[in-house]
Amino acid sequence: MAKKLLEMRHITKTFPGVKALDDVNLEVEEGEIHALVGENGAGKSTLMNVLSGIYPHGSYSGDIVYNGQICKFQNIRDSEKLGIVIIHQELALVPLLTIGENMFLGNERGVKGRINWAETFGRADELLKMVGLKESSHTLVKDIGVGKQQLVEIAKALGKNVRLLILDEPTASLNDTEAKHLLDLLREFKKKGMTSILISHKLNEVSYVADKITVIRDGSVIQTLDKKNDAFTEDTIISAMVGRSLTDRFPKRVPHIGEVCFEVKDWCVDHPVFEGIKVCDHVNFNLRRGEVIGISGLMGAGRTELAMSIFGHSYGSDISGHIYLNGREVRFPTVKTAIRHGIAYVTEDRKGNGLILSESICRNTSSARPEKISHHNIINFDRERQVAKEYVKEMRTKCATIDENVVNLSGGNMQKVLLGKWLFAEPDILILDEPTRGIDVGAKYEIYCIINKMVEQGKSVIFISSEMPEILGMSDRVYVMNAGRMIAEIPGRDATQEKIMSCIINSDKGIQTADAES
Repeated sequence: MAKKLLEMRHITKTFPGVKALDDVNLEVEEGEIHALVGENGAGKSTLMNVLSGIYPHGSYSGDIVYNGQICKFQNIRDSEKLGIVIIHQELALVPLLTIGENMFLGNERGVKGRINWAETFGRADELLKMVGLKESSHTLVKDIGVGKQQLVEIAKALGKNVRLLILDEPTASLNDTEAKHLLDLLREFKKKGMTSILISHKLNEVSYVADKITVIRDGSVIQTLDKKNDAFTEDTIISAMVGRSLTDRFPKRVPHIGEVCFEVKDWCVDHPVFEGIKVCDHVNFNLRRGEVIGISGLMGAGRTELAMSIFGHSYGSDISGHIYLNGREVRFPTVKTAIRHGIAYVTEDRKGNGLILSESICRNTSSARPEKISHHNIINFDRERQVAKEYVKEMRTKCATIDENVVNLSGGNMQKVLLGKWLFAEPDILILDEPTRGIDVGAKYEIYCIINKMVEQGKSVIFISSEMPEILGMSDRVYVMNAGRMIAEIPGRDATQEKIMSCIINSDKGIQTADAES
């Protein structure tokens, strides 16, 4: 019989106006991979913040029993001393420091206040090898991709002699290959006796890697499934998560597509730092009224760079090319001019570029078009509050009040505030960049419904996603991007995952695909 490594008994945690955890019990056995799933705001991250000491003992009720001992962690250092290490969804790395410096930041190698750099980088290289990352520990973090940064975080945890590893949405920013490598790494660690707790909205990944799945809804544990005894079907998990079955992941829509309303021709963008590197190379595409076009591609294909450069030249240098709006050539040299022309961009980086975290839901909602709730540059605060309440209701955002600061919301509810902000701007063309990243299936469905509602009103949507099923499920046409170039255009009814990947592979070989259109 496996040893019980962790017990969380009767954990209750309350924030002002909200009971985030309500008498939660969780058991984790030594050497297992235990998944936590649930809708955004269900309490998953809060529970792990209690376990890791981010919420100190005394700020919650209940007991944490770890390795047979009751623990009263006052901070994250207390939990790390016992080998409990948490890796958050938003990675805690310093871009301008080396990998080695980041790995031992706050856990420095040396004596008497002097850092032993030889030991630091030597040990870092050993740990990088353990996670299968072929990078020098002297490399700056800013020079490696998100997938590799995630592996650096895991190597960093190994340097703290981790026994229980907590991962919060570790694959949210990774492509399929990177995600599978990370999950396989967890399975290898399991063979060596390490225990993992995995928070994820990607149910196929949870089913692939987890031994047990605990479903949390509205701050309470609904059920725990054991792979030995229970079927890990997505339908079963979803039903427990949202309290109902979700028969169709993508809401039905009868397209009513009109004339071309937006066109980009010969669009070129250079990397803002590295001279001579084109992130967009003579890109051409168009968008019709009432249409959703999906832009698919692997990580680094240039999709985000394309979207940001179009949206007021907010990324890149030496930008050239032509944009046509309703048949007339236009220029968007600034974000403000793009917004005035009815263009909106929902960024993939909601915390860094999308929202003002220290401000309220109310203030964030009106921030894209403050003139809509102003008269002679004087804000009508009653109107601002009315608007915020309307969008909280429409988006079903879980919050105490509209005065709650965005930083206190779960990732999915932050995303809803971000989407509400740009819907308030009343755009004719909405660019969505990874709009469902890190959010649950129920919230995804709500966002899909909002997209359908927009296009039924004659608006148009550019949909960028790394999740192939939603590209296929939501798009009327699919453009495929690779290495900064638009390599194929496929009608939605004909698009398949195999066709898209074939386009990418063949373009890497220099072969023109049959589906590519000039």
